[in-house]
Amino acid sequence: MSVETDSNPQTNLTPAQAAMQALWEEHIADEFATRDTEAALATMVSDAYVNNIPVMTGGVGLNQLREFYSKHFIPQMPADTEIIPVSRTIGTDQLVDEMVLKFTHTGSIDWMLPGVAPTGKRVEVAVVAIVRFRDGKVAHEHIYWDQASVLVQLGLVDATGLPIVGAASAEKVLNPNLPFNALMQHVH
Repeated sequence: MSVETDSNPQTNLTPAQAAMQALWEEHIADEFATRDTEAALATMVSDAYVNNIPVMTGGVGLNQLREFYSKHFIPQMPADTEIIPVSRTIGTDQLVDEMVLKFTHTGSIDWMLPGVAPTGKRVEVAVVAIVRFRDGKVAHEHIYWDQASVLVQLGLVDATGLPIVGAASAEKVLNPNLPFNALMQHVH
């Protein structure tokens, strides 16, 4: 498991923004580095919720989140998971992280691929997390990614004739010098 820290840490933050950033970093470390459900939950308000938007997985409240984190999220995270930070925006009560998630689909990943048997294939996908804070803790997480890109990389969707690019979308996020508009070359 590789979780890079933000290569461009936010500077000139207010004390409240610095506290949000520190709490979010702790929450991520609890999920991905120490893999500690109870520590992750301790960073959240009692009625917090997580919504993995593309597949509607997560939970509301600490009991549902405990079930989600302890059975479907933390233990199912592939061993070779990499998280590469791209950008972070911090407001007065919300933080937005843009990152690239890389992993090999070697086991069940209910939170992202519910009901999909392991394919053994590599996935690289851009992910955005919108995190709201309340009373000094995480109130909610809205997590977005391009599920079509993931399904193409796993061989579950044939991209032929469809406007889907697979891992190329994550590569483009990491390398803005890659070409644009490749799918439009076939448009007349």
